[in-house]
Amino acid sequence: KLMVIKKTDSHPKVAFGKNAVLLINLGTPSSTSKKDIKKYLKEFLSDNRIIEVNKYLWWFILNIIILNVRPAKTAKTYKEIWLHDLDQSPLRYYTIQQKKKLAEKVSKQNLIIDYAMRYGEPSIKNKISELKNKGCENIIILPLYPQYSSATIGSVSDAVFKTLLEMRWQPSIQIVPHYESNPFYIDALNKSLEKSISSVKWRPQLIIASYHGIPKRYFVKGDPYHCHCHKTTRLLKEKFKRRIPFLTTFQSRFGPEEWLTPYTEETLANLAKTKTKNIVIICPGFASDCIETLEEINLRAKEVFMKNGGKNFLMVPCLNDSSNHIKLLFNLVKRYIYD
Repeated sequence: KLMVIKKTDSHPKVAFGKNAVLLINLGTPSSTSKKDIKKYLKEFLSDNRIIEVNKYLWWFILNIIILNVRPAKTAKTYKEIWLHDLDQSPLRYYTIQQKKKLAEKVSKQNLIIDYAMRYGEPSIKNKISELKNKGCENIIILPLYPQYSSATIGSVSDAVFKTLLEMRWQPSIQIVPHYESNPFYIDALNKSLEKSISSVKWRPQLIIASYHGIPKRYFVKGDPYHCHCHKTTRLLKEKFKRRIPFLTTFQSRFGPEEWLTPYTEETLANLAKTKTKNIVIICPGFASDCIETLEEINLRAKEVFMKNGGKNFLMVPCLNDSSNHIKLLFNLVKRYIYD
């Protein structure tokens, strides 16, 4: 026997007919309070794509040691770069601006542009569910990481697919891949670099492209991140017209094991002790200025360079919400949203 379900007026209304682009950035604490910093760090450092060690040992290290020591120090660091008038981190501010300006550029009916954070709020899970409830049948995921790493784009993909596992009626999902060699990306970096160098009266002796590091063993296991970073630097050097040498370095090392080298701060200290006194640093791996660029590079790394004998130091801002960055984002998603 067949069971017949009669349509009634009580049947829930289902929204449909819309599409979405979801920008996804790394994430940020909601405030500079130790409580919010601790919550953010716990989520971030509990991701097994970030920390690939014995999970039981790491649970003890994280919950008994790190989360009882690091939040206070990290909170102090965030306060140095926090946008106090807006009560937002720079990363959140620029991600929101990217969302708004991309929406203005696309201007397509039945298309929603939104953002989520891999760690913190708004979460990937909540945003995908929210977009589905608004009638988005197709969602384009754009991770704001130019170079692929398991710890970045791989982790975003994990969070997206985990969300789908819990959904009865899933939307169609498309994930925009890494774009380390995209011509619009390289052009945007080049123009940003040119603009910054043109603003100073001294001549740089070296341009350092500093990228967020990963443990060396991740690279040995097959992560292509190291290669993608060097590829971006090479293409930027080829595009850049001035005869200034480039060097690729890696920052943000965490823990005792060896990470990708050379390390940014050590390189700056060693260069400053030689005849290299005028340095420009660009951070191509970050889509928005954040604690890693504004504090780690423009404050701490600069201090290291100057204390060791450096004379002039310039950090090029990230692409942030510049017109060239919005142009890049548009070109990354347009083939997914236009027939």
